[in-house]
Amino acid sequence: MEHPHSLTLQADRPPCPWQGAAQPNHERTPAAPQGALPQACHHFACAILDALPAQVVVLGLDGTILAINAAWRNFARDNAGHLGCADIGSNYLDVCRAATGDDADCALRACAGIEQVLAGDAPSFELEYACHTPRQQRWFSMNVTPLGYGAAGVVITHNDITERRQHEARLRIAAIAFESTEGMMVTDANSNIVQVNHAFTNITGYASDEVIGRRPNMLSSGRHDAAFYQAMHKAVATTGTWEGEIWNRRKNGEIYPERLHIAAVRDEDGRTTHYVAALTDITLSKAANDEIKNLAFYDPLTRLPNRRLLMDRLRQVLAASALSGSYGALMFIDLDNFKTLNDTLGHNTGDLLLQQVAARLRACLRQADTVARLGGDEFVVLIDGMSRHALEAAAQTEALGSKILATLNQPYQLGAHHCHSTPSIGATLFHDEQRQQPDELLMQADIAMYQAKQAGRNGMRFFDQRMQDTLSARAHLENELRTAFDHQQFELYYQGQVDAGGRATGAEALIRWIKPDGSSISPAQFIPLAEETGLILLLGDWVLEQACRQLRDWQRDAATRELVLSINVSAKQFRQADFCARVRSAIERYGIVPARLKLELTEGLLLDNIEDTIASMTALKALGIKFSLDDFGTGYSSLQYLKRLPLDQLKIDQSFVRDLASDANDQAIVLTIIAMARSLRLDVIAEGVETPAQRQLLSELGCDAYQGYLYCRPLPAPAFDGWLAAAPALTAAG
Repeated sequence: MEHPHSLTLQADRPPCPWQGAAQPNHERTPAAPQGALPQACHHFACAILDALPAQVVVLGLDGTILAINAAWRNFARDNAGHLGCADIGSNYLDVCRAATGDDADCALRACAGIEQVLAGDAPSFELEYACHTPRQQRWFSMNVTPLGYGAAGVVITHNDITERRQHEARLRIAAIAFESTEGMMVTDANSNIVQVNHAFTNITGYASDEVIGRRPNMLSSGRHDAAFYQAMHKAVATTGTWEGEIWNRRKNGEIYPERLHIAAVRDEDGRTTHYVAALTDITLSKAANDEIKNLAFYDPLTRLPNRRLLMDRLRQVLAASALSGSYGALMFIDLDNFKTLNDTLGHNTGDLLLQQVAARLRACLRQADTVARLGGDEFVVLIDGMSRHALEAAAQTEALGSKILATLNQPYQLGAHHCHSTPSIGATLFHDEQRQQPDELLMQADIAMYQAKQAGRNGMRFFDQRMQDTLSARAHLENELRTAFDHQQFELYYQGQVDAGGRATGAEALIRWIKPDGSSISPAQFIPLAEETGLILLLGDWVLEQACRQLRDWQRDAATRELVLSINVSAKQFRQADFCARVRSAIERYGIVPARLKLELTEGLLLDNIEDTIASMTALKALGIKFSLDDFGTGYSSLQYLKRLPLDQLKIDQSFVRDLASDANDQAIVLTIIAMARSLRLDVIAEGVETPAQRQLLSELGCDAYQGYLYCRPLPAPAFDGWLAAAPALTAAG
């Protein structure tokens, strides 16, 4: 029996395409009952619906499929098993209820909506859903409406909306991308701004309504010339893009750096319709890059070039000198006594001095010259483009050196302190013919500066090869000195000290360096070197050990147990924080009487950090140690400090003894020293006594203790023991 709601055709017409090919129960549709559609009208409706691109299905009141169009059939053919693949005679609602997998939820919602329309509870129903076809995911819209003109049922249309959904997705993505952290600006083909994003507003300070309709040059900073913008526009016109760094101006007037990318948007015909600009504020990253560059190439305290940048510029100047044939000069500048200022006034004051020195050096130079700080109080000046003649170039360098000396000698106001500072300058000339290397030139200028220091400071010296030879010999001696420690090449000699009757009262221990070949190195050569290199600490410890060992040996003999042994103590050795502990340890280790050990100190040592000096001397004095002030009268003694020092003896320097017999001034000085010693209740001894006349005058002036060749030369321990045994004979001779 035919479905009561099916559409019918006349028997002499071919089947309607809506009715599909597979109908096992109907070979031919019976004649239309009274009131059925006219056959021609029916076929006309079929033709129209088959021409529609939408998939159309007609359902009866119970959900049975009454008709489908060509688009429905084609989709059903290509996507068998899908929600929309039911055929005529099937119940669409049952098909929806039976759906599984990805389509199940969508099918149930469709079923509920269709039932509402069929029941008259809703005028229509719409649904958009994803269709998971074997090839790809597509999107469709379903529209359910009741049949009109008194017919019972609904018409369902399915439209493929995949392209629309994809376009909407692209628009959403584009909108999200447009509102990125990068500033975005879109202009039309005439460069009128049509759209900006929030990041643009954050960067520039301009709201969208303040810029739309205006041109991008409203952001111009004025830092770039016309040629810069012409090159930008040319690049966009020819390649379609431009990218680079540019300085723009914010709404508040602040000029800032940004990274800018401009791209042209063209239509299908290649005509430019818009320009899109992406801009990033690089203020922080540029500042960070600048800071990294400054740290790499500039001194953070003075903002002067550092060693790395100096060496790079020196290489450039050497190359330029090769082309021009002109001389250049390198000047090494070191501040005299900077360490003392730093230690006494503090590092902050020292930093202020360095900054002011840097400023003064800049003021002395041409813009093309370079002044650099290598570290500490060391500065280097690089000058190029000088005369082609060596003597003229030397004169130019000397004139600049004099200017620098005069400038740096001016007083400095360092916070609350009014200070003076002087420089020592070493200079070296360079020329293409000499083929010199940057490191070599810097070393030469450093050597010349060292010579300026040796010559009395606050002056300038030029480098010459003799300086190099002297420094090379010094370096060789330093290596030999270090080797001497490893191979125990040192030995203590002893020079006897006697009283007015010529009796031995003790000795001064003097270090000697005896090389394996039997030759010796004068203390005048290696002691200053040991002071400079810090090896004096090792020497001082060794001398202390040997002296205590010798005193222990003397104590074992009744003839020598009362002898006092003097040793020289350097400033660096005395300033050691644990010096007192070292002396105490040596005394206890060898079991000697502390009063038999005498430490000879210099005036310079005593007057530096006087309070610490007094404290250390007092602590040693408490152990029983004796003190002698060596080379008295050659320094700058202060009587105020002298009376506070726990001294036992003043030692008259040999420079006053040498011409004592013929120089009235020396006699007056010696008399003053002796009188001062008596007033302070100190013993006095004269060194360098070589003649009976000197000894006689010293005795007449009141000095009754002597040391010198007249009595005893410095001798090794065995020979000194022999001298001690002969001392009574010396007494008779004296």
